[in-house]
Amino acid sequence: MLILLPPSESKSNRRRGGPADPATWSFPELAPTRARVAEALAEVSRSPDAPALLGVSALLLDEVARNLVLGTAPATPAAEVYTGVLYDALGLSSLDTAARRRANRWVVVVSALYGAVRPRDRITAYRLSMGATLPGLGPLAPLWRPALDEVLPDAVARGVVVDCRSAAYAAAWRPGADLAARWVQVRVPGASHFAKHTRGLVARHLCVEGADPRSVPALADVVARGFDVRLHEPAGPRAPWVLDVAAP
Repeated sequence: MLILLPPSESKSNRRRGGPADPATWSFPELAPTRARVAEALAEVSRSPDAPALLGVSALLLDEVARNLVLGTAPATPAAEVYTGVLYDALGLSSLDTAARRRANRWVVVVSALYGAVRPRDRITAYRLSMGATLPGLGPLAPLWRPALDEVLPDAVARGVVVDCRSAAYAAAWRPGADLAARWVQVRVPGASHFAKHTRGLVARHLCVEGADPRSVPALADVVARGFDVRLHEPAGPRAPWVLDVAAP
């Protein structure tokens, strides 16, 4: 199984410790693209117009400044860097040993800076969204698409792609034709802010249940043990299944 999550806008970082070592991160094949994005991001972040170029408020200069110390700031597990509604609901730190082990294997965060990371990868906090355009690189989603297509299919193995990403991050990678039949988007009808919370709960539920279904209908049965669900078949040959989820 591959559970795809978006990053959070809010991020935290440890105050002490050694810097991140990119050689230890999951998906080492992404290293060249990671380096290009980090270099372009640092250049933009030095500009007086950095907030406008990055599409953030001028009140977030402290967060933009994080982009200038990516190589020296204390490394922090991605499980701690990403915070907020979805990650509070996922509650990685409160999982038991077996569920945490599954989360470390199944959960992947799609990132505008790092491409894709797992919860144990020791990274640093940053300010960059997938909707940004960096000088010399262009829009980030198309930039990451071929790189992610090299690594994420293998991470799926024989399981299901459980897609909990927002639209901007979903644009960075879509499963190919060979995986489309095992791709399901988790949707929370009639919700916005609460949708993040519910998707976090779904991801947690899957890690706790421990089942690794080989088809989307079987995945829906697992989710139905904790939620009210309605499964919709794909709208086309390369479109995902859609799983509507609501708390019971």
